[in-house]
Amino acid sequence: MSEPHLLVQRDQNVLTLTINRPDQRNAISPEVMSGVIKHLLASRVDAKLRAIVITAAGEKAFCAGADLGSGKSFQFDYAEPRLPMPEMFRAARATNVPIIGRVNGTVMAGGMGLLAICDLAIAAEHAQFGLPEVKVGVYPMQVLAVLQHLIPRRRLLQLCMTGEPITAVEALDIGLLTRVVPSAQLNSAIETLLSQILDKSPTAIRRGKYATYAIETMSFEESLNFMEGQIGLLAATQDAAEGQLAFREKRKPVWSGR
Repeated sequence: MSEPHLLVQRDQNVLTLTINRPDQRNAISPEVMSGVIKHLLASRVDAKLRAIVITAAGEKAFCAGADLGSGKSFQFDYAEPRLPMPEMFRAARATNVPIIGRVNGTVMAGGMGLLAICDLAIAAEHAQFGLPEVKVGVYPMQVLAVLQHLIPRRRLLQLCMTGEPITAVEALDIGLLTRVVPSAQLNSAIETLLSQILDKSPTAIRRGKYATYAIETMSFEESLNFMEGQIGLLAATQDAAEGQLAFREKRKPVWSGR
């Protein structure tokens, strides 16, 4: 079900979540965060779901971060050990289907965290990206947790310490994006990417994404040991058997997702 701040659309095996606050530059609200968390968590028990697309209404902004106009952006309930935005990041990390960012416009502050939780991201060429928190006396503490492995350290510190934005081409260059396209081609680029994912083994993608993030903080030996076990488990799945049989029989595989 869609909510005023978050539109939800299901098209067969693809779920699209659209932030619907264009007049507030699609700033994050509690409703946006709770809605995204709810659908990310639900995806873990949805065997038919193959991908999640996160985007926003309009063409100006993907997400401007916290809603500073409300005056409540940095008011926290300190009785709660977990804050909503980190909970959204945790829910994304626990999601085993690909999350794709359809970046329709500018991405700032907390919006960079929303972008960072996407596994792949395609942006319109007019989009800009920045971490302007220092301009209002704070620092992007929460989003650094999800940006630190995406952006080289010195470029990340430059974004944090200057607060100045970069272009979509620069964001692509530092690894924040998968691809940059003209605005008119954004939908077709997303459709092409989805088609390239949806005809592959859902089991391989699901287990592969899990393994990729699981080894992120492991040492070389730890990650190698972990992956030795993972390849054995994956090879025992029905999709692995079907994929190899289809290769030998020179036909398209019929994936069971098992």
